[in-house]
Amino acid sequence: MKSKATVNAYAKINLMLDINYKRTDNYHDLFMIMQSVGIYDTVTVEKIKGRNIEISCNIDDIPLNEKNIAHKAATAFFKANKIRNTGIHIDIVKRIPHAAGLAGGSADGAAVIVALNQIYETCLSDDELCDIGVKIGADVPFCIKGGTLLSQGIGEVLSMVKPLRRCYILLAKPDCSVNTGMAYSQFDEFGKTHTPDQLGMLKAIQSRDLKDISSRLENVFEQFIEVQNRINIKEIMRNNNALGTCMSGSGPTIFGIFEKKEDAHKAASELVNLAKDIYVCLPVSKGCKITNITE
Repeated sequence: MKSKATVNAYAKINLMLDINYKRTDNYHDLFMIMQSVGIYDTVTVEKIKGRNIEISCNIDDIPLNEKNIAHKAATAFFKANKIRNTGIHIDIVKRIPHAAGLAGGSADGAAVIVALNQIYETCLSDDELCDIGVKIGADVPFCIKGGTLLSQGIGEVLSMVKPLRRCYILLAKPDCSVNTGMAYSQFDEFGKTHTPDQLGMLKAIQSRDLKDISSRLENVFEQFIEVQNRINIKEIMRNNNALGTCMSGSGPTIFGIFEKKEDAHKAASELVNLAKDIYVCLPVSKGCKITNITE
């Protein structure tokens, strides 16, 4: 049994997000092409004396109690494996913007499950870890596996697709947030006016044609969610040779895909007055990366 594990928990973007319908259990049936990107939180889980789940974080607006998805993840892990918690401390170094549509919370929860699997040497497969993760959040299974995946159902049905080619992804989060529950309520009330071309996107992904993929980026939430500065952010990205632009998750982060690093950075420099958080990153092939394990 180990005493401590540190995990990099990567953010995600949605290359396509479509809502098929509202299910009878009040969840929504989804079609999403999801991609891990190279901005990450660092989550360290360490055994301590006592029976509590303690949480620390480098930013102030994150709950440090059972409302935190990292706390829920630890509780779910112990319950699923019938392990008595003898005390753990979870330290989260946040780099992924909060409430941004980038699955920052889900990534932290995924990292906790991955770390505890190492510490307690439970030797669970990724699929078994995902079975635990889906109980606390629809994006958690993807954040455990990561890379480029087709996500269906409520997010628990993950299918392999071809990985995204190397490119530069510019993330721009305006100084606002979107409540995910409210966003789904908007769909329930108004529906959607256009259905994304799911088959066309799958074909583009499987051909690994970056220009074709970028031309098909689509998110149904953009049909009924208003995001501050979205039109201007997209225009600046396109004027700097973005192959395509889209909103991630329920927003408000807008991303652009670029072939050239210098174009992405030039667009980033022009967005400083329109977005609070701006990053240029690469696609990555994992959702969680274990960086340190201590005996």
